[in-house]
Amino acid sequence: MKHLDIRVTGTVQGVFFRVSTQRAANDRGVTGTVRNEPDGSVFIEAEGHDRALDDFVAWCRRGPANAVVREVRATEGEVQGHRTFEITG
Repeated sequence: MKHLDIRVTGTVQGVFFRVSTQRAANDRGVTGTVRNEPDGSVFIEAEGHDRALDDFVAWCRRGPANAVVREVRATEGEVQGHRTFEITG
């Protein structure tokens, strides 16, 4: 089990990024949270097994249809024990 803090920048607010992220996480068995940030980015905490997280980060680099992802930065953090994937803000 691994934890990633992921920041996605570009045109990622107002394009259903959070809802799509929740769906992508659930499809891959990834738990955590997603929220919009005041600077226009999206911040994600994601937990899961290596293969699921690799696939999830690859999805984040594309995002939903109307998103224009400029950058995805993922850093490892301490496992928090998330049980579901929730939109928190």
